[in-house]
Amino acid sequence: MCTRAVLTALALALAASLALTAHAEPVRVQLQAPAFAPEQVKVAVYLPPGYDEASDRRYPVLYINDGQDMAAVGLESTLSRLYSQDAIEPVIVVAIDMLSDRMGTYGLSDRAAGTSLPGTSRFGPIGSRAHDYAQWLAITLVPYVDSHYRTRAQAADRTMLGWSLGALQAFDMGWQYPELFARVGAFSPSFWLPPLQQGGDDRLAQALVERGPKRDGLRMFVAVGSSEETDDRDHDGVFDALDDALTLIRGGLEGDRDLHGMTGLGYRASLAYAPCRPQSDVDFLLLADGRHNQASWARMLPVFLHWAYATPAASALPRCRDYLPAPAAATP
Repeated sequence: MCTRAVLTALALALAASLALTAHAEPVRVQLQAPAFAPEQVKVAVYLPPGYDEASDRRYPVLYINDGQDMAAVGLESTLSRLYSQDAIEPVIVVAIDMLSDRMGTYGLSDRAAGTSLPGTSRFGPIGSRAHDYAQWLAITLVPYVDSHYRTRAQAADRTMLGWSLGALQAFDMGWQYPELFARVGAFSPSFWLPPLQQGGDDRLAQALVERGPKRDGLRMFVAVGSSEETDDRDHDGVFDALDDALTLIRGGLEGDRDLHGMTGLGYRASLAYAPCRPQSDVDFLLLADGRHNQASWARMLPVFLHWAYATPAASALPRCRDYLPAPAAATP
């Protein structure tokens, strides 16, 4: 009887473990977006383990741009590992495939003016339809998800994540729609984007921050790889992707301008994020040997998920040190 009881207990524990780590196929839908007709937006919804059994439980929601990259950044395997370790709380993930005009839809907007803030690049204009995309996210996608799934429908439980231009758009959602998104994840963000209507080194995201005001409750996780690029337009020894992210966060002198950045608006910032430290309003991670590619964003992903959704057990020493996939580099 004792042996049978032990075997039964082991079987139950194994079944529970398998139920926790197993993933059902994501729910795939196509949604209308009149501003982009006839193209529809493809969305994949990843439900957490136990969603169907826990009929009364509600969940936070993570929205991710560039949903077509989920396999490349290892979303499902990363979630499975973190769930099995009881490292993060269950979360509904909504991955939004890019539209055919990625450069047009990902960018910055002026919600009050009802317009996009297009930028210029050597590849052409960027963000010429950013307002349309942001409005679709706010007015169509978020209400759709809240009405079809058991979400915790408040800003503190919605997070927007993206990389590269998708990170710039994620920042836009937090900055322009703080009543919907209180947390933002930005991997390798394109904060370098200058305005379309003039030359020079002025950057659209920096200009938004300089104008303020502070968005109360907004928290950000910004990650840049230490080997993203070699461009250094101001010849200060810090490559542009890192320089732009740090200036957006902490401000600094640029020519005759004294930029205040997010810290000047009253945000508390940590420029050397580690999971074991108390979280600031803005946490920055410089990933050692990280590049501007999906492999590096896959390495940033578990750190970000731990930042956004860590369980109390996973936040306690020494376990929290397990979630940095590679040593962080020292921030200049």
